Amino acid sequence: MLVLNCSTKLQMLEKMLRWSFPVSLKVYGAVMNINRGNPFRKEVVVDSWPDFKAVITRPQRQTDDLDHYTNAHAVFYKEPQAYQELLENTNAINWEQIFQIQGLQDGICGISRAVALSKQVDVKASSFRMVIHSDPDTLPDVKLQMDPKFTLAYLDISHSSLLNKTWSRGGNPRCEKYLANLICSFPSACVLDDKRYPLSWSLTDQFATMIHSYTLPEHRRKGFSRLVTTTLAKKLHSCGFPVQGNVLEANLPSVSLLKSMNAHFLPCSFFRVIHTPFQFLTKPH
Repeated sequence: MLVLNCSTKLQMLEKMLRWSFPVSLKVYGAVMNINRGNPFRKEVVVDSWPDFKAVITRPQRQTDDLDHYTNAHAVFYKEPQAYQELLENTNAINWEQIFQIQGLQDGICGISRAVALSKQVDVKASSFRMVIHSDPDTLPDVKLQMDPKFTLAYLDISHSSLLNKTWSRGGNPRCEKYLANLICSFPSACVLDDKRYPLSWSLTDQFATMIHSYTLPEHRRKGFSRLVTTTLAKKLHSCGFPVQGNVLEANLPSVSLLKSMNAHFLPCSFFRVIHTPFQFLTKPH
């Protein structure tokens, strides 16, 4: 196991990951952020270098054991066995805390379950459709005549409470802190009313993925979601990032919106796997 902390090697890794699109996208997004100031304090672990067979991005420092939002890892592997051996290594993964793994390969869930069984850790997996906007020229030119009291802007830290309340994965203090950190670290877009209150928004996470795209119910069907999503996508493209996102199959309004924006639905799925040590299962987190 090796921790890549050399800037030259990290730049090399970023280029090498492009050869394995789309399944390397999550790790690629994380490595791009590491190479551009590392605002979320991440680092990269590989099984070997330069001919790596598995790579994991992880938090760079000790974090709250109950905070699976911040304790998030992205993974990509060329050989499942190499990835499993890296996952089993306690120097690579802190199995004493609640953490999540994200990736775009089918074997991720099964390998997590196999390793977790011996470590007395519960595993919960969820899957989503993965989408990308690979060509900025195919993004729609949104011309929306908004009420003059509404403005297109970006989120600030004061909005984190509202985002926490409206996110299906939120509703707790750790999530609110996590969202505040994302707002401070990465691009976002929103529509604000005349009191600077968000009506519609989307933001970016540590894996350069667009997340939590949401419009307040009373302001839906006004074109805000389309405007916000397109604005953020163009911003990410201008910064050189891949424009990626994920959506539940059953979320038909979002699927329809993405199709209308010429998004490309990938053949691979996005997997999120939450790992919870048995000792924390009875505690709120």
